[in-house]
Amino acid sequence: MVPSFGVRILVDYRPALRQRTGVGEYVHELVRALTRPGGPAAADEVALFTASWKDRPPPSVADELPRVRMVDRRVPTRPLTWCWNRLGWPPIEWLAGPADVVHAATPVAIPARRAASILTIHDLHFLRHPERMSAEMRRDFPGLVRRHASVAPAIVVSSAYTAADVERTLGVPPARIHLCPPGAPPWAEAVRKARAAQAPAHILFVGTLEPRKNVGVLLDAYERLRARAPGAPPLILAGGLPPTAARWQERAAQPPLAGHVRLTGYVSDAERQDLYARAHMLVLPSLDEGFGLPVLEAMASGVPVVVSSGGSLPEVAGDAASPVDPADVDGFAGAMARLLDAGAARDASARGLARAASFSWDTCAARVRAAYAAAAEASA
Repeated sequence: MVPSFGVRILVDYRPALRQRTGVGEYVHELVRALTRPGGPAAADEVALFTASWKDRPPPSVADELPRVRMVDRRVPTRPLTWCWNRLGWPPIEWLAGPADVVHAATPVAIPARRAASILTIHDLHFLRHPERMSAEMRRDFPGLVRRHASVAPAIVVSSAYTAADVERTLGVPPARIHLCPPGAPPWAEAVRKARAAQAPAHILFVGTLEPRKNVGVLLDAYERLRARAPGAPPLILAGGLPPTAARWQERAAQPPLAGHVRLTGYVSDAERQDLYARAHMLVLPSLDEGFGLPVLEAMASGVPVVVSSGGSLPEVAGDAASPVDPADVDGFAGAMARLLDAGAARDASARGLARAASFSWDTCAARVRAAYAAAAEASA
């Protein structure tokens, strides 16, 4: 039997290496909670794996995660990914040394000789809509994910919605699926204090402007909101701008939205926190979400939320919001209009704070550590 302590854990840190979007944020905060003094992996040997030809982990990682060993390999990302996906080679031990558990941050396993290989599946949107994915995901993910999920000793998911989807779509037994929702961000209290000292200034969307975020419907709804209330605050779309966002950039630059909608591109942690501190509300109209981390960030910061009924969003928001059908433009416009009322916003903020308090990184880390133990024992 594998001991419950003293396990050599290797975590895939590549999604957090450059711009930390939702997946990278999950990895970073998970490792912080796992390895804090007294944390569930404090007695383990925890290492983080990164690989890139030009990008190196920022110095702040060592300060924020002082109890981990960084394995940073100057290896071109695309050739390594191609070899892993197509050849199942080289084993991670050749690059990072011995491990008992290797935790992939994606639904595709990292090849290993002896280590138990764990997957993270935040959603299966790429299986339902391959046309919205990158060429690599369209080419490799459908077959690899089904094959790897069928043999993985443990699969980490962030919502009950995704857990049910993995069981139904991939045929994974529930015993191998570990529900590990993320926690509220550590900076939320500071944002709440900043909000108390200033008036809200804008309506906010946070996320990469990809097709499933349903930004077109948000722009339609905001246009209708301004037609009803010409003094409505500006809309800020904060997140990465892939090529598919060009049509929304063009629309935002044209009347009647010109001068009222701003696309920021990717924002840093500090910029994101400042945007929450000055937000009337967060609106996330996604067609599908495996979790929807901006909703939790907003609720924990005291920002009212408007969410769609897509994927896990109703699960995450709970009674902090009444979900709107992703196609319902009038529904989103009406929901935004209601939250411009100060009393309604206060009530929504209080419900969001109460809901956010049920999410904890310590709980997430404990559940992930239990998944590691189960996987290591099953693979022994």
